[in-house]
Amino acid sequence: MDKIIYLTNLFDYYGELLTDKQQTYFKDYYFNNLTLSEIAENENVSRNAIHKQIKDSENKLLNYEKVLKQYQNSLKIKEIIKDLNPEIKKQIEELL
Repeated sequence: MDKIIYLTNLFDYYGELLTDKQQTYFKDYYFNNLTLSEIAENENVSRNAIHKQIKDSENKLLNYEKVLKQYQNSLKIKEIIKDLNPEIKKQIEELL
């Protein structure tokens, strides 16, 4: 479960860097809870092709985070600002 949450959070940060097909398959699998077979049927491709694209997407998202660390930095910033003045905190959170 933690891996799913982590990957979906990474998708929020880096999803636009994936191909259109990868974005569609990822959303169908993780957000719409479709099975690989259901996605394959909807897209008229093999189940194996869907599986490969989703795994490639996951690896890309993990690699983007490894290099760019946007999600990790966002968590650190949120931790730092939690004790700030509510007005300043709100302004910073809007930028994140």
